[in-house]
Amino acid sequence: MKILVIGSGAREHTIIKALRRDPEEHEILAAPGNAGISADAEIVGLNPANPKVVTEFAVTSDVDLVTIGPEAPLVSGVANALRTAGVAVFGPDKEAAAIEGSKSFAKDIMASAGVPTGKAWTVSTHDELTTALDAAGAPYVAKADGLAAGKGVLVTEDREAAIEHATFYLQHGDVLVEEFLAGPEVSLFFVSDGHRIVPLTPAQDYKRAFDGDEGPNTGGMGAYSPLPWLDEGFVESVASTIAQPVVDELAQRGTPFIGLLYCGLIVTDDGVKVIEFNARFGDPETQVVLARLESPLAPLLYAAATEVLESVEPPRFSDRCALTVVLASEGYPENPVTGREILGLDALPDDPNISISHAATAWDGSDLLATGGRVMSVIATGATFADARESAYATLERIGLEGSHFRRDIALRVVS
Repeated sequence: MKILVIGSGAREHTIIKALRRDPEEHEILAAPGNAGISADAEIVGLNPANPKVVTEFAVTSDVDLVTIGPEAPLVSGVANALRTAGVAVFGPDKEAAAIEGSKSFAKDIMASAGVPTGKAWTVSTHDELTTALDAAGAPYVAKADGLAAGKGVLVTEDREAAIEHATFYLQHGDVLVEEFLAGPEVSLFFVSDGHRIVPLTPAQDYKRAFDGDEGPNTGGMGAYSPLPWLDEGFVESVASTIAQPVVDELAQRGTPFIGLLYCGLIVTDDGVKVIEFNARFGDPETQVVLARLESPLAPLLYAAATEVLESVEPPRFSDRCALTVVLASEGYPENPVTGREILGLDALPDDPNISISHAATAWDGSDLLATGGRVMSVIATGATFADARESAYATLERIGLEGSHFRRDIALRVVS
């Protein structure tokens, strides 16, 4: 197949690497890509969030499948334009992508579908905000209603900090105040063709910047899979009580969800509840989920995009342990320092258990430079989590980026 992957991060690089592992050889294009992606796909210079530009390119280039990685193109309607033009696209229309683009919309869908989640108050003024915070009580949870690159959520015992955080986002739209839910978090992806769903494998990510879940929220500093502490039947239960009801509700509203439904879950004493939905592959969880994928990826995505998910074999996953650790620039997430040279990649030993997905890198003609906060993901697999951790951290120590930082406790909790 000729496949166009939209996006420029480690998630998209990981998807491309997984497509390269398929038995069938694909012609893979990436827009806009990055320095690392350029080694695995042909780079296309176009605006990935412009529906007209993406669609014209896909049509004139005879692209068989478009896979949309980040949320912004989905919310801007790129999938709508592609479908209207008859191009198979893995990613929901903007109406269904609102389940990520608007947290209040997601809460409405969950209420209609009977999906378990925490209480929430949508506020648009300072007075409504303070009233909702008092009703919810500490710890306070304040979320931007719209997209915020994974940084719009604050959980704090400090009421004034919650007010400050929410007030900033009120300048741009509504804010949600939510009931605090306690328990371990789980990310579980479902591939959907608008009616049917197929689960992938659970993962857990690390949102805080520093070890021990300290520091500010980020887009994600690492992840691991599988989750040995989950109860048997967890995936099937989430499919029947959460994912399928949501897909059914969206279909009944005339906005079928075709693509990847990301369920952000929390295992509370009162059962599994939804924290959030995303409308695309999550980053960095994709890195470990696809590291364990043994069956071909392209047929699965194409079957969902063409609404015949029942025609393809369910995905198969390895029993091996996988983890990913994100290398971040100095100052990330608040004020990342960019433009510094990345050293050591050429000298890394050839190890089939290690893969590196670039997130924010570029060539300046001779040197590889960091161009953003999350620079790259080091992905490791092993027979045990201890083996995978040893490989990942040994690799990170060989990569040079002045001022960079990474968490050293990824998957430490599941090392036996």
